[in-house]
Amino acid sequence: MNILVINCGSSSLKFQLIDATTEKLIAKGLCERIGIEGSQIVYAPTGGEKNVNVTPMKDHTDAIRLVLAALTDEKTGVVKSLDEISAVGHRIVHGGENFASSTVITDEVIKAIEECNDLAPLHNPANLIGIAACKELMPTTPMVAVFDTAFHQTMPQEAYLYGIPYEYYDKYKVRRYGFHGTSHSYVSQQAAKVLDKNYEDLKIIVCHLGNGASVSAVKNGKCVDTSMGLTPLEGLIMGTRSGDMDPAIIEFLCNKEGKNVSEILGELNKKSGVLGLSGGFSSDFRDLEDAYEKGEEFAIRTMKAFCYRVAKYIGSYTAAMNGVDAICFTAGLGENSPFVRRTVCEYLGYLGITLDEENNAKRGEDLDITTAESKTRVLVIPTNEELAIARETYALVK
Repeated sequence: MNILVINCGSSSLKFQLIDATTEKLIAKGLCERIGIEGSQIVYAPTGGEKNVNVTPMKDHTDAIRLVLAALTDEKTGVVKSLDEISAVGHRIVHGGENFASSTVITDEVIKAIEECNDLAPLHNPANLIGIAACKELMPTTPMVAVFDTAFHQTMPQEAYLYGIPYEYYDKYKVRRYGFHGTSHSYVSQQAAKVLDKNYEDLKIIVCHLGNGASVSAVKNGKCVDTSMGLTPLEGLIMGTRSGDMDPAIIEFLCNKEGKNVSEILGELNKKSGVLGLSGGFSSDFRDLEDAYEKGEEFAIRTMKAFCYRVAKYIGSYTAAMNGVDAICFTAGLGENSPFVRRTVCEYLGYLGITLDEENNAKRGEDLDITTAESKTRVLVIPTNEELAIARETYALVK
């Protein structure tokens, strides 16, 4: 059964075609600059050459049309007709409290997703556009919504409620929701396989570290806490997001800078994090690691602050679960930075962690980077959100 996985952004669309029965990737690609001059589709069939086609895309319907044309192209396509695509899995950023699991898309589901638009104004509308485009071009193909927030819906009240008047939760559902749920679910389950242990018997901390970053605590197969909140702004210091801070800073800066709340929030989302801490040098951790190695003060303070914050969350989630069996690093930075993993683990001596430096230097595969004597396992698990979406979709439509 071939599953088409769609991940729509405001001006981009990532896609993969996966054989859900074998879990093999058939083709993948990216539509960029949708609705903007210079739009293009990059398409790569597995085992074939990458194709780049610079072509106008006025909207996501155009983008979906180009994706389907690429997949069915006589020369470079991987299926003869759209009938060979059994279902479409859509990544949806925010499902609020409406969705604790993936679901087949109906008119009622679309309406419920629309009700969450206020919680993810940059993402949910784009996700809905992708659904509408696919429904227009593939009206009889089953479609499934897979939510970033669903995995975290098992958090208890003490973990997701904020210390604000309860009426705001009652009226507006202001609470911690968490994001990157598809990644946290996939990585924590994969960790159990690597350890050859029962998923429901483990206490796992997943560190999804990339330009966007979050940490989750997974106890006995369920998420019990996560670092992102009502929005992805809460939690770790990230590429351009501030992460945790005193909320009074917003009013303070508004008064000092003569800016409004929206302007300051824009800075907290797009000009802060490691970009801001480094004095505007870069939001790319690779650049910052290089500068750190050269002894640049701005890079030293920035990388130390980032790694410290990750270690603090690991410590707090160890307490929340009354122990931890495995700590997992994933996503672009977590998978590819031995420096970050080593620096974070230097804080975790109380967990009896001893790194295997030879394994820590590797990348691109599931790895245990601790020695045999280590009392807590530390794993590197490359995330695969598209495969996780395909699995969820297959389970609902097979």
